[in-house]
Amino acid sequence: MEKMDLHTAFTLLEPGPVILVTTHDGHKSNIMTISWTMVMDFTPSFALTTGPWNYSYTALTQTKECVLSIPTIDLLDQVVGVGTCSGSTTDKFAAFGLTPLPAEHIKAPLIKECLANIECRVTEIMPEQHIVVLEGLEAWFDKERQETRTLHAKGDGTFIVDGHQLDRREMMRSKLPDGV
Repeated sequence: MEKMDLHTAFTLLEPGPVILVTTHDGHKSNIMTISWTMVMDFTPSFALTTGPWNYSYTALTQTKECVLSIPTIDLLDQVVGVGTCSGSTTDKFAAFGLTPLPAEHIKAPLIKECLANIECRVTEIMPEQHIVVLEGLEAWFDKERQETRTLHAKGDGTFIVDGHQLDRREMMRSKLPDGV
């Protein structure tokens, strides 16, 4: 083995999938691309990393709500485009051909073109670590969608795409919660 630059070690652990996070500040909706997310446990608890450098952060912290939208590989250019411009100067829904749909419990919209959407409320913000903890309120999944492969950012401008699924459910049954 060879040593590597410690400052690039995060590219080895970069989680996935890349998500689009929608917010609504009371006047307009916005979208930001986030690649640092985490499932907290088997309940609908999630965390993401963001901060004041993202235009949507103010809406997220003030309204305490958002939608986690999960895009597939056919949306790669939209995902990258959303992440490389600011909602302060760009209507990202119009600019990237994404369709906002009304959510059931919050004002932030779902994204029609995404494979899945999860309506969330913010339960905790850890400003020192730039971590936002979320509680899922409702989940939506597009069963009609042909493309289901999601994107995983490596953090260096490259992406990995989901591939072949390996099934070990029966082997792990004792560790899985009911219904999974």
